[in-house]
Amino acid sequence: MSLTVSSVIKKYGNKTVVDNLSFKIEKPGVFGLLGTNGAGKTTTIRMILGILEKNAGTISWNGRPVTRESVKFGYLPEERGLYPKSKIVDQLSYFAKLRGMDGKSVKDVINYWVDRLKVSEYLNSTAEQLSKGNQQKIQLITALIHDPELIVMDEPLSGLDPVNADLFKSVIYELIEKDKFIIMSSHHMQSIEDYCQDLVILKNGKTVLNGNLKEIKASYGRTNLTVSTQDDIDVLIKEHDIKLISKNATGYELKIKSDDYAYNFLQKIITSKIRLDKFEIREPSLHEIFIEKVGEQ
Repeated sequence: MSLTVSSVIKKYGNKTVVDNLSFKIEKPGVFGLLGTNGAGKTTTIRMILGILEKNAGTISWNGRPVTRESVKFGYLPEERGLYPKSKIVDQLSYFAKLRGMDGKSVKDVINYWVDRLKVSEYLNSTAEQLSKGNQQKIQLITALIHDPELIVMDEPLSGLDPVNADLFKSVIYELIEKDKFIIMSSHHMQSIEDYCQDLVILKNGKTVLNGNLKEIKASYGRTNLTVSTQDDIDVLIKEHDIKLISKNATGYELKIKSDDYAYNFLQKIITSKIRLDKFEIREPSLHEIFIEKVGEQ
């Protein structure tokens, strides 16, 4: 199975919001669709799912257009899509039956997911009686209830507290283990980095980066240095021709030219008897790559 997006263009009047976008997802796992606000991510998602018409290009699943007949897909939108006055159990049953499920299987799968996401106590509550986080859980169930092949998540962790964010992440890992194809759009770079294999980054509708995340990070080399210390090492940084990227309450983020620069710097820190909590030479994080590609020049 594979999803292919080829030379896709979307315009609103004279404004091009998605400009000649191409990518391919050929194996199960998480594909990251990233970009700043207004970069064209949600528009791309809606074209993939057939909610919006494209102006040019093709989108296909196993060589066929993506429709409800060609692929079972689940969609978790950024906006809430629940009926505020209806009971949760009625809504879940309704969405399941819309996808062709029968009564017995609907009941079993609802029981599984409400228990998995710890919302079984809210089955007889209305959506408006639930917190935003619990509404997000119900929204996720509606996207997964029919066991889709292709799952699209637009900001799945938005508005969740740390406990529920971890619960959502555990569900995503479960879906990966089940060989699901997942497209995820998110501003939570660390979450994307945790389980993303391939990605595309958009800026103003154009692709600025596309490929395998591990290969992209390796291409930068180990040029980042994290130093955690409560002491002031600003003078040492200048003496060793190391670039200061940022300074915060726990320490420093630095840019180095090679490992040798870092080792010489470390030796000086040790001989100066500076307390050191962390010293890490590393590749850039996805957050840092994202800022480089889409940040203001």
